Amino acid sequence: MAGLLEVKELCVSYGAIRALDSVSLSIPAGEIVSVIGANGAGKSTLMSAVMGQVPYQSGEIEFEGKPLPRRSFQVVKSGISLSPEGRRIFAPLTVLENLQIGAFPRSGDSEKAVKEDMDWVFSLFPRLEERIGQYAGTLSGGEQQMLAVARALMSRPKLLLLDEPSLGLAPVIIKDIFRELRRINEKGLTILLVEQNAKQALLLSQHAFVLQTGRIVKQGVSRELLSDPEIAAAYLGGK
Repeated sequence: MAGLLEVKELCVSYGAIRALDSVSLSIPAGEIVSVIGANGAGKSTLMSAVMGQVPYQSGEIEFEGKPLPRRSFQVVKSGISLSPEGRRIFAPLTVLENLQIGAFPRSGDSEKAVKEDMDWVFSLFPRLEERIGQYAGTLSGGEQQMLAVARALMSRPKLLLLDEPSLGLAPVIIKDIFRELRRINEKGLTILLVEQNAKQALLLSQHAFVLQTGRIVKQGVSRELLSDPEIAAAYLGGK
């Protein structure tokens, strides 16, 4: 059975540099799937290609069995949302305004439906409700990451892309955010997680892909990869 998202033989180049080289992966509906790899492996390029932020030279991306549009706004309208690396929240705007921007693609939805989803993201991240009128740029790093995830959720996606959500955060904050990601998935939302923190990613996800210099070099059940000696040596600090 085809996955919710199907990436087939995807190639992305930046000039003479091949960032993704015939990458193929399948994301089943309802699962958390992680992509792990070292810095520069092509993880963020993969996310950007799915979101229509960078062009790909060959290959296909399908969502719900149909070719995915190549323009970012159309991708979001199709049901995919991204919480980007580095958060990229709108610092001069308030928490509320950031969330309202996240809901903008839902212009046809009722105010009640949008309010219900805002209440839901506040139940996931109560600190955001406490800081609803605060400028986003004055939030802590952990709170900004919560806002980035919440903003992505406000478009009511079928697939949530998360690019390095643990980057630069203290371990206790990472634990809190990953706990909420599990709760989000339990509501039925499919998640594609790109993470340098391989252990956290493999503990959270059901399946995983290992990306190395633009190629998928290994894939499988996350718990099995967690005990793989090669993965442990390369990404988990093992021997």
